[in-house]
Amino acid sequence: METVANVLVGLVAALHAYILVLEMFLWERAPGRGLHGFDPEMARATAPLAANQGLYNGFLAAGLVWGLVADYPTGFRVQVFFLVCVVVAGVYGAVTANRRILFAQALPGALALAAVLIAR
Repeated sequence: METVANVLVGLVAALHAYILVLEMFLWERAPGRGLHGFDPEMARATAPLAANQGLYNGFLAAGLVWGLVADYPTGFRVQVFFLVCVVVAGVYGAVTANRRILFAQALPGALALAAVLIAR
């Protein structure tokens, strides 16, 4: 089960690294604009906000990677902390921005968190 938990944590970290790239570097291009259906003008106007969000997603990814490489019990605790952050951010985003965030962010985080807790 520990291997499954580590794979899920790695996938959540990769997801947040992808979100970092999308929000920080591709926001004004087709992949970023397509995420919310923005026209070029709206994407340009919201790019600084998206870059800030992307940076936070990068911190989540970095924390999850730290949790994967750190020894027990630190790694376990770090994974739990950052996965809880992912779930809270996903729920908040679903309530305040777009319901899809619940399934794209909170659900993967919750599944990884459950796997981490069961594995220990």
